[in-house]
Amino acid sequence: MAGNNIPQASDRNSRRSACDFIFRGSLMSESFLDFARHRAARLDLALTIGICDTAACMLTVSGPDALIDAFEMAVSLGPYDCIILDIERSDHPHG
Repeated sequence: MAGNNIPQASDRNSRRSACDFIFRGSLMSESFLDFARHRAARLDLALTIGICDTAACMLTVSGPDALIDAFEMAVSLGPYDCIILDIERSDHPHG
């Protein structure tokens, strides 16, 4: 055989970074936080919880870029008793 034909992960999938999110909507804060913790753990992301109430919740996650994107998508769906109306995302610079 003349070489390895196995595709390699892209740089975007393997880069690690951090990102701040503010989720806004109708949140049952404890339910939302349990949901976010579970999703972060499933994706092996570090999660830091900031200010959170029934209208908004600030979360910081760190890990591979592609998994941060997956976290945003998963949490945007929210648990059954929360409605996410808006997400504000602020990426930290790589490095």
